[in-house]
Amino acid sequence: MELPWLGQHCSERTCKQLDFLPLKCDACGEVFCKDHIRYDDHKCSSAYKKNVQVPVCPLCHTPIPVQKGEIPDIVVGAHIDKDCKYNPAQQKQKHRHPLDHDCKGSSKPISKAG
Repeated sequence: MELPWLGQHCSERTCKQLDFLPLKCDACGEVFCKDHIRYDDHKCSSAYKKNVQVPVCPLCHTPIPVQKGEIPDIVVGAHIDKDCKYNPAQQKQKHRHPLDHDCKGSSKPISKAG
C-alpha cells in the first residue's frame, strides 16, 4: 500500500474496511463506511439522542414531552383530557365573503363579492 495514512477504517468490528471517504456518525461520533453509517447498521447505542420524535397536540399545538417507554398517543390523549389550553370559543372565525351569506360572526363586512 503506497499511502497507508489516507482514509480511515470502519469502526464496525465485523467490517474494518479502509474507506477513503469515511462518514462520522452524528450520534456516537465513530467513523463508518457507507455500508455501516445508518444507526441500525452499526447498532448505534447513541441513536436515541437523534432518533427522537416529539408529538404535538393537535388542538393547542404544544409539544408534548414523552418519557422513554411511554406510548405517545396515550400521553397526548392525557394532555388533551387534563392540560390542554385549547378553547374553541377563542378561535376567531375568518370569512372570505361575509356579505354573500348570513354571517353573524363579523360585525362590519368589508366588501361585497362581485
